[in-house]
Amino acid sequence: MKKSKKLLSMVLVATMAANLMVGCQKTDKQDGKKNNTNATSTEASDNSTTDTVKEDEPKAEPVSVTLGIWPEDTLTEDIKVYEGYVEALKATNPNVTYKPAYYKYAADTFMPMVQSGNTPTIFETWFTEPQKLIKAGAVADITDELQARGWLDKMNPAIKDILSDENGRVYGVPRDGYALGMMLNVELFEEAGLVDADGYPIYPKTWAELAETAKTIKDKTGSAGLCLLAKDGAGGWHFSNIAWAFGATLSIANDDGTYKANLNSPEAIKAMEYVKSLKWDYDVLTADPTNEDWGTGFTQIGTGNAAMYIGANDAVAQPTQVNGLPVDKLAMCPIPAGDGGQFSLYGGTPYMFSKDATSEEINAALDFLEVMGRAPEVNDNVIAGLKADAQNRVNNGVPVIQPFPSWTNQDYIDAQLAVVKEFQNVDPKMFQSYFDATSSEGLRVEEPGLTQEMYGELTNVLQAVLTDKNADVKALMDTANKNYQSMLDAAQ
Repeated sequence: MKKSKKLLSMVLVATMAANLMVGCQKTDKQDGKKNNTNATSTEASDNSTTDTVKEDEPKAEPVSVTLGIWPEDTLTEDIKVYEGYVEALKATNPNVTYKPAYYKYAADTFMPMVQSGNTPTIFETWFTEPQKLIKAGAVADITDELQARGWLDKMNPAIKDILSDENGRVYGVPRDGYALGMMLNVELFEEAGLVDADGYPIYPKTWAELAETAKTIKDKTGSAGLCLLAKDGAGGWHFSNIAWAFGATLSIANDDGTYKANLNSPEAIKAMEYVKSLKWDYDVLTADPTNEDWGTGFTQIGTGNAAMYIGANDAVAQPTQVNGLPVDKLAMCPIPAGDGGQFSLYGGTPYMFSKDATSEEINAALDFLEVMGRAPEVNDNVIAGLKADAQNRVNNGVPVIQPFPSWTNQDYIDAQLAVVKEFQNVDPKMFQSYFDATSSEGLRVEEPGLTQEMYGELTNVLQAVLTDKNADVKALMDTANKNYQSMLDAAQ
């Protein structure tokens, strides 16, 4: 069925604005609604006054789970936390072997991995991908497992829609949501004299102000005012949020379920002209944006080579823990506004499962999510997982800040917020304007219709305008639009 972008946007915005959801209590493990990964049990004999173990009780079959969600090798402290999760599961799932198998999703590597049968049991992707993966038969239907646990009705309806097929069968669960904002290196703002009397950064409210703020920082500190991405699809991803502020809509949904490319609208062209000016008129970008990707952007802001970078709440570990920025020197503010308004791109990360995974493997993976604190339940395992994650953040200088809710269990949401309050290690005012803006009607979901391919076409234009001062923006956007429409037509 055709997914309704308008309905999705309305539900997401309402969810963020209220920050409240409806919940229900944890399912009893013993009523058959949890997992069946551990079949070993002890029972009391009906004819004895003492407890005995049935000698003929069948042992659970071995189950092996490859964890594509395992931390990358450089995050040694995170790995220790995950090893603790594995240890905690030994008591309840002694027949399960959990194998580290770190995988960073990439659209160009995933399908070859599926075809070779090497997909991890559980992995992360982006909210733009589930419909494509479901239609390709590349992921497992986990509806029955979720229903047995009582999780189905606790999922944000809009997110469930993203993770479902046309028959309502569900293929994943949310890790978390995010909204794009602007990350700030507070040290550079201080050095440039751009802080108020209380020491909070004086951040740009509009894109016009951002250019001037970036220039002030470049002139006074020598560091780039802004890190802009133009190496891969992440460049187009970030640009789409800039374009919205100029009034652009990049993909138009037709009534028949097809899409019309709209990359060369006057508004989109104006946005690209603005980006070009940041390089050639203001000279406030890092040395070579065509070598900047999602990861290097955090390196630039974390190491003080750039003062501003488009980022989200779910990635605050990147400039701090990974790249060394002191935890109290990171702030976040809203994406600047333009003539078309102020918008924050809302997206998220779902957990999905190999198409080859058995029900036992899926349940064992869902058990792992529970001990991580990622399950919509409130029990000792979940609370312990939430606290372990928060303590690890404190230990490694990562801001402990509120998440965007992906589940509708209010008890679980309250538990998350209670843990944040207990472990809070930053001044919440450093992030308040960001959360205020992303709890409003400015939230906007990613453009529909071959979104990643659209990002690629936009990145091609970014690379051209940032390397050629005389680049013809309109001609480049016309070409990108033609290419994108051809891809849409081929897929429709």
